[in-house]
Amino acid sequence: MINFTFLQWVISILCAVMIGFTKAGIPGSGILVPLLAASIMPAKESTGFILPMLIMADIFAIIYWRRHVEWKQLIRLLPWALLGIFSGFLAMSYISNIHLRIFIGILVLALISVSWLRNKVFPNDRMPEHWLFAAVLGTLAGSTSMMANAAGPVMVIYLLAMRLPKESFIGTSAWFFCLINLLKLPFSNRLDLISLQSLQTNLVLFPCIILGGIVGIILVKRIPQNVFNRAVQGLAVVGALFLIFI
Repeated sequence: MINFTFLQWVISILCAVMIGFTKAGIPGSGILVPLLAASIMPAKESTGFILPMLIMADIFAIIYWRRHVEWKQLIRLLPWALLGIFSGFLAMSYISNIHLRIFIGILVLALISVSWLRNKVFPNDRMPEHWLFAAVLGTLAGSTSMMANAAGPVMVIYLLAMRLPKESFIGTSAWFFCLINLLKLPFSNRLDLISLQSLQTNLVLFPCIILGGIVGIILVKRIPQNVFNRAVQGLAVVGALFLIFI
């Protein structure tokens, strides 16, 4: 296992709980996880440390929300997300973590603003159904996920535009990220971001992921659809601001 100090263990446990909560409960609430992980180890290595835990949480969410998935949306997104992963892999050697976080944050705020304006001015606009919409956001989700594990706000924008019920929102998001994160494994391994020690630490933290997932499921069942939509959109805004300023 990784030789963490007491404080580092506390932060890693918090990361695991938040990962479970965001995957099985309120999407977008785990935007702080990459920042917390980067506070206990180098930023690029932290992406490899987080990745197996994300996959564990994705599988847990899929098992629970398995009956709630929009396969049409997955098929639209996955080819573009794969392109984004490959692009992100190539770009990791040239883009600093600070510049990347600022770029993602500004982009997410811009997309949220455009989405809000479109819904107000053109409420019946069919743009989200156009292939270009899925192409742009799918590629962005893949590349930002590969480089910083920060694709959550991008997917929030896409799934909100699809006007999915909260159960389908979570189920579709879980399947998308599980497949994406599995596709990222060989790239992360090639970059030496995953080690035997980090995997052992991930396994120790697994119960914390499950705990966070259970709390998320209980909470999401208790909140109405409109509150859920506002919550995930608000969290995307907060996440974008954190990416820019922290």
